[in-house]
Amino acid sequence: MEVVFRRPAAAISRPKGLKPAASVLVTVSTSSPLSQSQLQLQLQPQQRRPFTFSSLTRPPPNYPGHVPLSFIEKAALAIGSGLMSLRDPRRGDLIAAFAEATATPYFIYRLRDAMLSHPTGRRILRDRPRITSTSLNLPHLRSLPPNTVGRTYVEWLDREHVSPDTRAPVRYIDDEECAYVMQRYRECHDFYHALVGLPTVREGEVALKAFEFCNTLLPMTGLSVFAAGTLKPRERKRFWEVYLPWAVRNGLRAKEIINVYWEEELERDVNDLRAELGIEMPPDMRELRRREREERRRRKAEEEEARRMAAMEAAKAAQGQRQ
Repeated sequence: MEVVFRRPAAAISRPKGLKPAASVLVTVSTSSPLSQSQLQLQLQPQQRRPFTFSSLTRPPPNYPGHVPLSFIEKAALAIGSGLMSLRDPRRGDLIAAFAEATATPYFIYRLRDAMLSHPTGRRILRDRPRITSTSLNLPHLRSLPPNTVGRTYVEWLDREHVSPDTRAPVRYIDDEECAYVMQRYRECHDFYHALVGLPTVREGEVALKAFEFCNTLLPMTGLSVFAAGTLKPRERKRFWEVYLPWAVRNGLRAKEIINVYWEEELERDVNDLRAELGIEMPPDMRELRRREREERRRRKAEEEEARRMAAMEAAKAAQGQRQ
């Protein structure tokens, strides 16, 4: 008798870069009076057949909230959301849609495989933790000793007036496992901010996106660097001269930051974690901006004083001519 088991692909190791199938057939032959019959035990539903898009049909979602899109729809979403987000970088919904539309077919699978090839990354994929204000217990993080990862993170949240509960759910990535990888990247973004100390101002976001692109290769992070063209001249000069070289150097040499299990690192010294990952702190952007503002105010005060003195000298000269 032949018994054919359909095993889930998640239970079978696969080479790096190979996308998982829905199931795998395993055949076992035994000697039995029922040798003419075949018993199939399906432990997993059969893989869906490819579904053809049309104006009236759409395949069912692969996970809650999933919106299946055709290639043309994804291309239109990528172009539209990309152009509009460059015009208004504060539109987080557009940036999220652009990230999902451009992550397939290669880049999100590369990031997923980077997690599968790392023991901590595999645990994250197995546990699938979510980062929210409840799961992290922010009041507890505020009670941690200074310079711990958790205290550094929550102080950054408080300083920037940011909440971890504002990350949009993934909708446009078809593979359910890859959708979680994108969700994990999205929810870890504030940890990256806190780790390197960059603020949420446009200049800081562009610098962090350059770092993320060199580390994750997600297209959205790379294309976001073009938003440097919208910076003020002095900010753009500082980005090209200071923060872009820092981002490229650290993003390329650092370990894959997607594999950090942040929930397990909260009580660790933040400097030790930076050293382990191979990340150096950039110049304090807020301090540079503060010094720049003070320098502008000083120059403005000197110019006003010079104009006042010139006006007084002119008045004295005019009075002397009249006398």
